[in-house]
Amino acid sequence: MGEALIARLLSYGIYAAGEISVGEPSEARRQFLAATYGVVTTDRNAEVIDGADVLVMAVKPQIFSVVGQDLQNYASKPPLLISIMAGVTLAQLEAAAPKWPVVRAMPNTPATVGAGMTAIALGNHTEAQHCQWAEAIFGAVGAVVTVPEHLMDAVTGLSGSGPGYIAVVIEALADGGVAAGLPRATALQLAIQTVKGTAELLQTEGMHPGVLKDRVTSPGGTTITGIAELEAAGVRSAFIEAVRAASERSRQLGS
Repeated sequence: MGEALIARLLSYGIYAAGEISVGEPSEARRQFLAATYGVVTTDRNAEVIDGADVLVMAVKPQIFSVVGQDLQNYASKPPLLISIMAGVTLAQLEAAAPKWPVVRAMPNTPATVGAGMTAIALGNHTEAQHCQWAEAIFGAVGAVVTVPEHLMDAVTGLSGSGPGYIAVVIEALADGGVAAGLPRATALQLAIQTVKGTAELLQTEGMHPGVLKDRVTSPGGTTITGIAELEAAGVRSAFIEAVRAASERSRQLGS
């Protein structure tokens, strides 16, 4: 996810390569990032923090306690700290970086192709400018919404885990196409484009999904017949319960 942010920020011209520094312990990874993107790399996090306006923590939450030590006792004006670590709360971030402006973010995997959905929650010391910076950074990889932190688990259950749900939907649609006689490759192409096109139509038209569903269901037609089967199988309630269960699991992991 960190690399996806770098790539999109550079392609949109939000930052120049020389303005981005990356702290990375792996020498091979540092060489790759420097050669591919022209960014400054180092194995010392202190060099990244020093003089930065924005610091993005794109590390696994399991090593936060170690990396967080580099944030202690920062003497000069602290940068904006943006965390994309799942389950690490604003309180934990602010304890590691006292009086720093902090933003907690939850992007999802489509961000790697610029079609992500990111929710951000603001810490106690953030100001309007900090929010604008965070929105610009994550706007480079998709859409951004601001939520109170207590809703971040619900965000995780919906948009964070959602790509997995939609992958299952696409796979199931393709399987249905194969069962109906289509070649596998054709069925998969049809399923992917159908899901993509439907999402783009809803977004472009600002249309409620129920309105689109009503538009494409004619009396006694194929679509209403298929929808009746989905309702009989409890597909709608299954998705609702999937989001609720994933949200609860997110709460458990963060506690």
